[in-house]
Amino acid sequence: MGLFAVISLSARAQTSDTIPLPARMDTNVIRDTLPVYLPGDTIPVVVPEDTVLRIKNLSPFFTLHVDSVLQYQLEINKDPKNYYWFLRNAPVGLRINKDNGLLTIKVDKSLFLSGKLKYDTEYEAVIGVQNLNRPEERVDTSFKVVFYNTEIIPSKLKPTINSVMYIDENDTISFRIQCENGNFPIENITFFSNVPLKNYTPVSKCNDEFRWSPGYDFIKSTDTAKVKMIQLSFVGTNRFNIKDTAVVKIYVRDALNYPLILQEYQLAVRNINNYVLQLKYTFLQLDKKVKKTSRTRTSFDITSSTTTLTGTVLSSSTDDNTQRTGKILPSVGVSLVPIKEAVAPQKVVDQNQATNIRAAIKRLEFMVQDNALVGEVDPEIVRKTNKLKDELKQIQVQLIDIPIDITNNMSEKELNDYFNSPKVNRKYRSKK
Repeated sequence: MGLFAVISLSARAQTSDTIPLPARMDTNVIRDTLPVYLPGDTIPVVVPEDTVLRIKNLSPFFTLHVDSVLQYQLEINKDPKNYYWFLRNAPVGLRINKDNGLLTIKVDKSLFLSGKLKYDTEYEAVIGVQNLNRPEERVDTSFKVVFYNTEIIPSKLKPTINSVMYIDENDTISFRIQCENGNFPIENITFFSNVPLKNYTPVSKCNDEFRWSPGYDFIKSTDTAKVKMIQLSFVGTNRFNIKDTAVVKIYVRDALNYPLILQEYQLAVRNINNYVLQLKYTFLQLDKKVKKTSRTRTSFDITSSTTTLTGTVLSSSTDDNTQRTGKILPSVGVSLVPIKEAVAPQKVVDQNQATNIRAAIKRLEFMVQDNALVGEVDPEIVRKTNKLKDELKQIQVQLIDIPIDITNNMSEKELNDYFNSPKVNRKYRSKK
C-alpha cells in the first residue's frame, strides 16, 4: 500500500516524463526484469532530451511607465552562443541585444509630446531567435507593450474673450466657453454671477455660447459711479468632481437710452412745428389787420386828394357858384386827414409784431433743419434735443406779449402757402 502511494506522487510531479517499456514482452519476463523497490526508495526516471528550440521566459505583455527603464533578459533552452536575436515592428525606444537577448525598453516623454507614441495604446512587437548555423532552427513570437503616465493633466475652461471686458448699456456680449481637456475631460459646466442677470443664454457644456445684453435701466439713477462690475464664474467638473473655474469680469458703463431720447427729440420737433403753425396763423391775422388799415387809409388819401383836386379845378370856373364850391372842396379834402387818422390809425404795433413773428418762424424752421438727425443712431441727439428745447423756450419768452391764436379753420398747407407767398415775402423782407 505504501509503495503504490509513492509511485503515484512521483508520477504526478513529472507529468512530462515517461518510462519506456519494450514493445512486446511477456508479462512474466516483465515481472522478473522489474526491480523491486522498498517504501521510501526513489524510482529513477529517464528524461528525454529537449531538442526543440524555444524561449523559456518571454512575457506576453509589458506595462511600463513613461519615465521607467526595463531590462529583461530572455533565455532559450539552447546554448546562446550559436543564436542571435531580432525584433520586428518594434515601437520607438524598444531594443534587443542580438547576441545575448537582453531586451531594453526606454521611452522619453518627448516621443509622446511629438506624437510618435501614445499613452494607453497596445504596441505589438515580433521577436525572434535563430540559429547561426542552421537557419531553419528558428522561433518567432510576439509580445505587447503599453505605456502609461501617472502625471495628472487637469482640464481647464478657456473663454474666448479676455478676463476683463468693458461694454455699454444695451450692448450685447457674446463668447464661447471652450475646454482644454486633460486626462479627464470636463463633462458639466455651472454658471454663477455676483448679481442677478436677466435674458442671458446659459452655459452647461463645453463650446456653449454665453450671450447677454444689459438694458438701459441696468444702472440705476442712484448709482453715483455710473459703472457696475459683473463677475461671471464658470465652474467645470469632470467625472471625479474635480473643478476648474474661469472668471470673466464685465464692466457695464452707463449709456444713453436712445429709444427714449429719440422720442424726446421727436416730441421737441412736434412742439416746434405746432408752435410754428400757431405763429403763422397769428401772423396771418396781424397781416390782415395791417392790410385792412392800409386799404382804409389809402381810400381816405385818394378821396382827400380827389376832393382837393376837384376843388382846384372848380375854383377856376367862370360860374360863381362853381367857384364857391371849388373853394370849399380843398378844405373838405384837408379835413379828411384827421378823420383818416381817427378812423384808421397806422398799425405800427401790429406791423412790428408781424415782423417779429415772421423772424421767429424763420428761426425755428432753420433750427429744426440744422438739428436734424443723421444716420440711424445720431451720437449728437442729446445736444440737438436740448438745443431745440432751449430755442423754443427762448422764442416763447420773446413773444410772450403777443396773443397766439390757434389754427382752427385753416390747414397747414394753407398757412404755409400764405406765409411763403411772394407778396408776403416782398412785404416783410429785410431792407438793406
